[in-house]
This record gives sequence, structure tokens and C-alpha cells, in this order.
Amino acid sequence: MDVDLIFKIAAVGIITAVLNQLLVRSGREEQAMLTTIAGLVVVLVVISGEISRLFAMIKSMFGF
Repeated sequence: MDVDLIFKIAAVGIITAVLNQLLVRSGREEQAMLTTIAGLVVVLVVISGEISRLFAMIKSMFGF
């Protein structure tokens, strides 16, 4: 795991949190919820690549 991955996830989290607060304070709760869900999806897509690499490494270790 690379440190850049942690920074990417943290950056997405911070941006999502700021946008969420701005939208909630302006009375747009629906858009705030969609922004939060979009941030979660972005992080899951980034992490899915790393999980795929992990399973490939485990598979190669056991010779499957």
C-alpha cells in the first residue's frame, strides 16, 4: 500500500465533507446526500483496484 492512496482517500473525504456542509447550510440536503454518496463511490472505486491487487498477490503466493 502506498502513502499516496491514503492521501487520495483523505482528500476525497475532506472535499466531500466541505461540500456536504456547504450544501446543508444552504438548505440543499438532497444534493448534500448525493455528494456524500458520490464521494463514497469514488473511494470504493479507488480501493477496489487495491483489493484486486491484494487478491492477485495472495493467489500467486499459493500458486492457484
